[in-house]
Amino acid sequence: MPTVLIADDEPNIRRMVGALLGAEGYEVIETVNGPDAVAKVREGEPDAALLDLMMPGETDGIVALEKLREIAPDLPVIMMSGRAGLADAVKATKLGAFNFLEKPLTPEGVLLAVASAIELRQARRTTRALREEMGLAGQMVGDSDVMKDVRRLIARVAPTDARVMITGESGTGKELVASAIHEGSERRDKPFIRVNCAAIPRDLVESEMFGHERGAFTGATQTRVGRFELAHKGTLFLDEVGDLGAEAQAKLLRAIEAQEIQRVGGNKVIKTDVRIVSATNHDLLASVKSGAFREDLYFRLNVIPLALPALRERPTDIVPLVHHFSTQFFKRTGRPIPLWRDDALSMLREYPWPGNVRELANVVERLAILHPGTEISSRELDEVLPRDGGVPRAARTVVSELPPEDGRPLVDAIDSYERNVIRRALSDAKGNIAEAARRLQTDRPNLYRRMRRLGIDASGVQ
Repeated sequence: MPTVLIADDEPNIRRMVGALLGAEGYEVIETVNGPDAVAKVREGEPDAALLDLMMPGETDGIVALEKLREIAPDLPVIMMSGRAGLADAVKATKLGAFNFLEKPLTPEGVLLAVASAIELRQARRTTRALREEMGLAGQMVGDSDVMKDVRRLIARVAPTDARVMITGESGTGKELVASAIHEGSERRDKPFIRVNCAAIPRDLVESEMFGHERGAFTGATQTRVGRFELAHKGTLFLDEVGDLGAEAQAKLLRAIEAQEIQRVGGNKVIKTDVRIVSATNHDLLASVKSGAFREDLYFRLNVIPLALPALRERPTDIVPLVHHFSTQFFKRTGRPIPLWRDDALSMLREYPWPGNVRELANVVERLAILHPGTEISSRELDEVLPRDGGVPRAARTVVSELPPEDGRPLVDAIDSYERNVIRRALSDAKGNIAEAARRLQTDRPNLYRRMRRLGIDASGVQ
């Protein structure tokens, strides 16, 4: 039975709306002010909420809405008022209100608004469940002080349209934060489009971002819709934005400033309404000073800076993350979860995690595959965890497979070793060339050249 919260200081409104919803089979919870409404949601989140705009006290409807968006971002909130102006309605909508009803209320209007809100709520739950089953869902795990600060900042900036620049080392969860910002905004029911700027060939950036018309260039056999158009009314996440070339930076700046684009080979101006969230693991300010990144674009993107901590800066979150990734693996594969012994968990807490959360997830998955349903001790962990800045024991055996007395020429032995190192990096990066190049501390063109020379196909190494 869906539950609806009614927060209104007028007893007649609560009685009328409560009776109407009760007759339709809803369970109704009534409160008389903003603080009580927030407290009720903390106790148990309802399926929808009807909130009066003009409640007495410091916590009026707008303030209560802001607090509800922080503690229950998925809760559809319907605002009600008989004396609100257009500015109030706009403000409530910008803060994430699902709907706005004017008093005197009509039974049809209330029932339609509540039914639509609950339908949206169910759709979000279904989508989240499907994403979890497919292994696509992500959540920020950990209650360390630094992660609490990150969550608080996300809650404050998400309801706005401000551009956010997420910084942090590779593997800290920048895409996860970008997704959380989108989900906490009024655009959450619109597209969330991700662009990996590091993975786009420089001569295809404009086509990827803005699309192209058929025949615009050799190979353009059909019209392509670009990422800006796909993200219309939603959020465009520019991952690794620091890797864009100078020409692409100039075109991106124009698109942001003008809020319009043109497809390659086209002359039609297309208006776009897109919120930009960007991310980088580079020091963009240093790139600005060196001239590698445009200063005007930097300040356009860096309206709200959001820095993510490295995993070594929040060691208390490592154990919860281990259990989270173990559970994710079970949901995705159905294979039994390993049992983590204290000595293994202690070793995980002491390891510096240069690859951050992504590296931890890979280690947990690798051990779950190798030791399903069995105990994981420090011995099993030592097989896959690099020690003293070196490589894992399992990787060190690769070197031992290349003894100098095996009769092979030196060049063949070196090629064999290099092939194993690149394949391991590609495997850890799940086939992502840009990520593998970062792990190997080289650039993508060099990695591509080496892969071609060694006959390595990235699609087969995941």
